[in-house]
Amino acid sequence: MAFAAVLAVAITLLVLLNVVTRALSASIFWVDEAAIMAMTWMTFFAASAAVHFGHSVSVTLFTDMLPDGAAHGAQRVVDAVVLIFAALMIWLCWRWFLPLDLLRAGFDTMAFQGETFNFIYAEPTLTLGIRKFWLWLIMPIFACGLLLHAVSNLVRPWAPGRVVP
Repeated sequence: MAFAAVLAVAITLLVLLNVVTRALSASIFWVDEAAIMAMTWMTFFAASAAVHFGHSVSVTLFTDMLPDGAAHGAQRVVDAVVLIFAALMIWLCWRWFLPLDLLRAGFDTMAFQGETFNFIYAEPTLTLGIRKFWLWLIMPIFACGLLLHAVSNLVRPWAPGRVVP
């Protein structure tokens, strides 16, 4: 949450810098992209924390009408679905980043691209000029955090009144 808060401050400062430089007719083009990337990272860090703390947006109309035992069951089903989603995300990120293939290529991105036709490690951002995979790393980080929090939610004893995310 602290890192997400720092990113929120960074977004605010980047947007303010953008407003000022555009008003002075001296736009800094990389500021937009940096703000978007900071927003993306902030969102994924905050979403993982929201699952952990049970602060996810939820509609509890149905579960509020259930008896305590059924509400507990519904909560466990939701936790299991989140766990399955997190595991699927990890698998998809593994297929996307292909870390073993990159290792087999000796971290030579040209050889990796030639073998896999995966250009994830070569594509630069438009204005920042850094490789996009550095920015896309938030996906496996989020997936691992989500998996951790989903497992934690499943093994945690259920407390009546806990909101279903």
